[in-house]
Amino acid sequence: MPQAEEEDGALAFFKAQHQAFSETLAEWRGRADMVPALLAQAYSSFEGNVEVQAAGQPAIACHKGCATCCTIRVVATAPEVLMVARYIRATEDAQKKAGIDLRQRIAKADGATRGHGEAQRVKLRQRCPFIEQGVCVIYPVRPLACRGHASYDKRACAEAAAGRLDGIPLSMPHRMVRSLVQNALQSALRDVGYVWAAYELNHALILALADEYNEEAWKTGSDVFGPALVAEVSLDEMADAFDRIRAS
Repeated sequence: MPQAEEEDGALAFFKAQHQAFSETLAEWRGRADMVPALLAQAYSSFEGNVEVQAAGQPAIACHKGCATCCTIRVVATAPEVLMVARYIRATEDAQKKAGIDLRQRIAKADGATRGHGEAQRVKLRQRCPFIEQGVCVIYPVRPLACRGHASYDKRACAEAAAGRLDGIPLSMPHRMVRSLVQNALQSALRDVGYVWAAYELNHALILALADEYNEEAWKTGSDVFGPALVAEVSLDEMADAFDRIRAS
């Protein structure tokens, strides 16, 4: 497909996703399950559209039990953070019976990685706190960043994790769809006055789990995860980009 057609398709997809999220927000705003409703839509949109975009592409090498890439920094929006926090609270007793203390693990990982950028995180090789025997224990609610990181070559992932390789053959359909879905969600949140920034997951979860009322505070417009902000691209720049896309 010519580049111009690809760009037009991406713009149309962003606009459609923005509209869909806006409709969900209008329906669910003020209701207790607004966050799960938003994330159910985000997960479904991602999975369905990746399947379409990846048609004809090589099969990805990722599979259950493979956690080689789970040392990278994960960035998530407030609804994603809140959804993971909900899941942790709901499964906490079962996790502890299995000998897994997620709060303790998150605190340890955050202590080792807070303030480090993407490259520094990879060099540290700090395993994600949610990996248990190669399996993600929050898999049903894993952030879009995790869903959008998919490789075609398991060996390349292992070599990169060991510091012997710089590049990994990542699936561009996964990356593109993840970015468009997440950005559309952020744009829709911005329109109705919610804080729509992105945060480092572990640090934000420390804050989310420390106060069970953080979700309600976020719904009133508070930036409850501000200390965990990731702003490598400024919010002003992102907002300007969203406005230009929607005006095009």
